[in-house]
Amino acid sequence: MTGTLPSALHVSLEDGPAPDAFAHPSETFDVEPPYVPDMAELAAVQQFADRFIDRELSWLRFNQRVLELAEDPALPLLERARFLAIFASNLDEFFMVRVAGLKRRIAAGVAVRAASGLLPREQINELWGDTRQLMERHAAVFQDDIVPALADQGIEIVRWADLDKEEQKACKRLFKERVFPVLTPLAVDPAHPFPYISGLSLNLAVVVRHPKEGTEHFARVKVPQTFARFVPVGDQRFVPMEDVIGEHLKKLFPGMEIVGAHTFRVTRNEDLEVEEDDAENLLQALEKELLRRKFGAAVRLEVEESIDPKVLELLVSELGVSRNEVVALRGPLDLTGLHSLADLPRDDLKYDAFLPTTHPSLAEVESASPVDVFESVRRHDVLLHHPYDSFATSVQRFLEQAAADPHVLAIKQTLYRTSGDSPIIDALVDAAEAGKQVLVIVEIKARFDERANIRWARKLEHAGCHVVYGLVGLKTHCKLSMVVRDEPDGIRRYTHIGTGNYNPKTARLYEDLGLLTADTAIGEDVAHLFNNLSGISRNASYEHLLVAPDNVRSGLVSQIHQEIAHHRAGRSSGIRIKANSVVDEAVIDALYLASQAGVRVELLIRGISALRPGVPGLSENISVRSILGRFLEHSRVFWFDNGGEPQAWLGSADLMHRNLDRRVEVLVRPSDPHVIAQIGELLDLALDPDTTSWTLDSEGAWTLQHGTVGLHEALIARQRVRRR
Repeated sequence: MTGTLPSALHVSLEDGPAPDAFAHPSETFDVEPPYVPDMAELAAVQQFADRFIDRELSWLRFNQRVLELAEDPALPLLERARFLAIFASNLDEFFMVRVAGLKRRIAAGVAVRAASGLLPREQINELWGDTRQLMERHAAVFQDDIVPALADQGIEIVRWADLDKEEQKACKRLFKERVFPVLTPLAVDPAHPFPYISGLSLNLAVVVRHPKEGTEHFARVKVPQTFARFVPVGDQRFVPMEDVIGEHLKKLFPGMEIVGAHTFRVTRNEDLEVEEDDAENLLQALEKELLRRKFGAAVRLEVEESIDPKVLELLVSELGVSRNEVVALRGPLDLTGLHSLADLPRDDLKYDAFLPTTHPSLAEVESASPVDVFESVRRHDVLLHHPYDSFATSVQRFLEQAAADPHVLAIKQTLYRTSGDSPIIDALVDAAEAGKQVLVIVEIKARFDERANIRWARKLEHAGCHVVYGLVGLKTHCKLSMVVRDEPDGIRRYTHIGTGNYNPKTARLYEDLGLLTADTAIGEDVAHLFNNLSGISRNASYEHLLVAPDNVRSGLVSQIHQEIAHHRAGRSSGIRIKANSVVDEAVIDALYLASQAGVRVELLIRGISALRPGVPGLSENISVRSILGRFLEHSRVFWFDNGGEPQAWLGSADLMHRNLDRRVEVLVRPSDPHVIAQIGELLDLALDPDTTSWTLDSEGAWTLQHGTVGLHEALIARQRVRRR
């Protein structure tokens, strides 16, 4: 007997009240009897009014964990420097999107409480207190720890006064020949209004004095982003570019006295708001919005501690920021530039070299020719685990062979983000030029990758691909590729469903899973989904897929309810979820209900967790862990013990409102027992108590638990054994 459950839930506001966590989806599952929580059970969860951690504050705790990696003396030194750069760029985006969004709500008078119970103004006040401390800690780690440690290793970051005469001469030549022609000083006086300061640009606020009149004037000089943030001046010695410019300001203001120069940096609202009328107009609308983005309101002003109070007062007034939005730091500002230093050829200060290997099922055997991917996948499903399994010899080869194979009739592909020199794009272009039907769903609204995606969309169109921009009102975030091949026994579909983007560069740094399969039922589901995305059909029923916004939330909640039913019937039960973030109140409440029923719930969350584990009477049976390190944990896996016959779902969806309500996301349920077992083994290792991770407590604090095993190191070692 199967249970039929009512429709999925929809969350309309990011900060709106939590939806009913216990509604059931229109899915059928083989559970006898179907479990439906009663009112008393619902009340037992909902009585905990403070059961959700604030998502913004939880994100800051994530970035704090990144900072803790930079502070860890056990890590290679240049990797610690890179984590400082990652922390800085993460925080930039947080201000550009999340803090800017809160400011918009406050300005618009939208006083809707978040699920945590905080109003936007309360959230932003708490955020500023925490971010200020983190930024000051970040600057202190750089100055007091990383800089001296780098110097001990012969890598010196110095200021202008520390340069010797020969180094200063070299900088003077650099300024004269390359930097000076690029600079544009902008004065402020009755004839020159205060210039627009672009977001994330590094600037010098210069005060000059007329030698005869004695009048002082303000001018702004932008530090060009076309040059290295840290200028090499000798054997692994570097000086900040603003020091080089600051020393030569007289060349920019001849005949004037330089009273002072102060570095500052502005962060602006750079999130996109695009009205979508139809697919044809969306491209033009987005291009116009990209032009407007650089004029977003200022949300943060960073200055060096030594800034003149009068200059600071002018900046605050002209930029329209409050004093609370000013952060005075020990310079230099903008440590995102540390990426370039982390790239120095000093292997002794980095992680040991690592090269992905070809998956055993796709490895060359006694031949110089690549394995026929289609033949391998036809034999059995292949679970790919990047970056340990090579993207180039799996997903990329799959598409390249499809483009060249005369038996391939069509290729259908989603693209959310890809690299600038993408072989995926080249393969699709080659396929179209060879006369194959090629459909590409391009998400041109992928945040901060919009320009690149517009370029690729046009290149694909010019090559003869059918390019579609997805569904109006939804971002197409799913990771799908389907090849239709004419074979002796008929038409066969080969599909790849992944958790990460089709980007060869990030596939070497991001941990992701992907399923290559010739499973007929999965192929049929994916074919229907592509038709939904490219046409006007609206099929919402799939056998092996959960698809947002239709039924990912409701499908997962139903699976959680099944585990409760299994537990109450005395069968084996358990839930394990690996995701970037868990925020959705409906899913969290269902997990609380499972915990109250006695089901063991283990979460592995890289970023945000709005769920409070370990709360008596609510979540004693839930644990939340986080793993950060060499690779960016990015895969999403949902594992259910299912009475001793485990089921696993993997795909693109995080447990966030935007993923479940405003994006096209896909989770696939593999049917191959070997693949399910492999997924289970990966979760076993990640959740093992001996594996180093952070653990979350009921107050929202994370604590690093040093184990005997590092997840990434263990998987690299396993891969090396496999290579032998």
